[in-house]
Amino acid sequence: MMVVAMSLVIPKTLMPRELTGETVGEVKAVADMHQRKAEMAKHSDAFIALPGGYGTLEELLEVITWAQLGIHDKPVGLLNVDGYYNSLLSFIDKAVEEGFISPNARQIIVSAPTAKELVKKLEEYVPCHERVASKLSWEMEQLGYKTYDISR
Repeated sequence: MMVVAMSLVIPKTLMPRELTGETVGEVKAVADMHQRKAEMAKHSDAFIALPGGYGTLEELLEVITWAQLGIHDKPVGLLNVDGYYNSLLSFIDKAVEEGFISPNARQIIVSAPTAKELVKKLEEYVPCHERVASKLSWEMEQLGYKTYDISR
């Protein structure tokens, strides 16, 4: 059974703009967006993207890329409410068709229209894609995170 714990990791400069009401869970302030993503990766068992804008898409594609590169092997889920992510999934499927993304790498992403279905898929997730590189860490160690801190 998957237990969902919420925490908010936010750059200090965005706090006045983004924190406008009561928060749920722990709030951790960090220096910048890169540190934010590294912190979230370090403490996450899975990644779930809710419908969102450019920032959500940027973070989503980065954690997908990290999985492809072998930085982590955690599931990446899309909560595809009312088909919100259908166009993105079609785009990714087209990239697979055209040979830009391998069919196995397409399996990094799981999606479902409801939270209940998505959690079930995330619990059942088994990485099956080949990694482009073996357990890369890039700048993570310079941020104070060992590769094993963010990988499973």
